[in-house]
Amino acid sequence: MTNLSSSAPHIHGATTYDDLVDWGPQPDMTVGQSHSTGRLLHKGPDNSPETGVWVCTPGTWRISVPRDEFCHFVAGHVIYRRDGSDEVIEAGPGTCVLFPAGWEGTAEITETLRNIYMLV
Repeated sequence: MTNLSSSAPHIHGATTYDDLVDWGPQPDMTVGQSHSTGRLLHKGPDNSPETGVWVCTPGTWRISVPRDEFCHFVAGHVIYRRDGSDEVIEAGPGTCVLFPAGWEGTAEITETLRNIYMLV
């Protein structure tokens, strides 16, 4: 059950929710061709905050985080590598990550990923 029009928008069963919208191919691909689907839960004035469910198929691309982003990974597997450092973040079900605004690197999805996210 979903209620996106209430004063407190919510999605029940977000870890398996399947009424997703096609968000298209992932930009900045370097290997493969990842494709995204998702469901926007809320987008505030000037797009902040923004929160929802994001699902993406395997592939590798460049990533540049425009503003702070909290991610709770609930399915799949991804490896993030930060530019200019030896930082490597492997994320799978149960992993939470806060990417600070300006974080840049690569994302390598090895198994279709599902993430509950919030950009602020």
